Amino acid sequence: MRRLLNILLWSVIAAAFIGPGTVTTCAQAGSDFGFALAWALLFSTVACIVLQEAAGRITVLTGHELGTAIRQRYGGPAGINQVATLLAAGVVLGCAAYQAGNLLGAVAGVRLVVDASPTLLTVVCGAGAAALLATGSTRWIANILGGLVAVMGVAFLVTAVRLAPDAGALLTGLLIPRIPSGSTVLVLGLVGTTVVPYNLFLGSALARGSRLGEMRWGLVLAVGGGGLISLGVLVVGTALGGGLAYERLGAVLGARLGSGAEWSLAVGLFAAGFSSAITAPLAAAIAVRTLVGGAEGPQWSERSSRFRAVWLGVLLFGVGFGVAGVQPIPVIILAQAFNGLLLPLVAVFLWLTMNDRRLLGDHGVNTFGQNLLMGVIVAACLALGLRGLVAAARNALALLGG
Repeated sequence: MRRLLNILLWSVIAAAFIGPGTVTTCAQAGSDFGFALAWALLFSTVACIVLQEAAGRITVLTGHELGTAIRQRYGGPAGINQVATLLAAGVVLGCAAYQAGNLLGAVAGVRLVVDASPTLLTVVCGAGAAALLATGSTRWIANILGGLVAVMGVAFLVTAVRLAPDAGALLTGLLIPRIPSGSTVLVLGLVGTTVVPYNLFLGSALARGSRLGEMRWGLVLAVGGGGLISLGVLVVGTALGGGLAYERLGAVLGARLGSGAEWSLAVGLFAAGFSSAITAPLAAAIAVRTLVGGAEGPQWSERSSRFRAVWLGVLLFGVGFGVAGVQPIPVIILAQAFNGLLLPLVAVFLWLTMNDRRLLGDHGVNTFGQNLLMGVIVAACLALGLRGLVAAARNALALLGG
């Protein structure tokens, strides 16, 4: 029973990265490139486990959350320092970008089966997320999100299995990395939607009070399950044969699998969007509390006005995008790509912190193997980020030249 509860607790991490961004980016990747980008999902799932384990290990061994450890390592005396402020600003911006896509995706899911005003649905979803966040109970929210992730997983995994994909082509896509022409933003998005930078701070907070072995066990199963769901979404996307629209995706699945498929997609989009609409503002508040404000004292408790002001600001940003009537799919994909660019910055400081013997002691710092694995992950994330920046610069120059 204890292991089951631990898995349920860590499913909040899976719930946080299986948002509309996962549905949209993975489905778009499958639609446009078949199984060719499946390797990016395998890489990002492994990277997520490695980086999340490191963030959780800091809390388990030291009692300090990730943000506090980074602030103390680079800031010396208590107070604001440049590294902590930079990371806090980046995480908040990343969460705000995600939040816009979270609420837009949740509303898009509801509108597949209900003809209602998107503005009204956005306000209702935002109010529901605010009500849950206002309880100030991270563990209770985690349990709710575990149930929503289960709904999401069943909807897409069953659909993917019924599509009976070519096992050989899928295995090739998983094991042979390649970036086809025009796929750079999607590859960056696949990494950014799985190895979510703000999840490192959220996971560190969840690890408080856990044992190291239990934390690792729950994390591997929860994130591994999330990666499997993401792969299922990519498989579903291959059924489209090019181009993505939520209505078209629902229609294609309905034609192949029966009338209930539209409801599965609608429930999956809503569950993914609403669960992530809770975790993104919560993680932003946790990151700011530990990086800038410090985790100690009632001034930054989960019921404090400062803590609530951060998550409320991120939540209102997403509601604003929804009320403005922005098209969800482009916003969602760009949000994932932005967080893919942010990831190397957070990962580098996490990697350096994991080698601080003053903080973790001789037995808590990374082993040679852990350092090698984290080094490969950080290098790959940096390479993808730089490739994404080059692609963005080329596109900008082309627009200016045209």
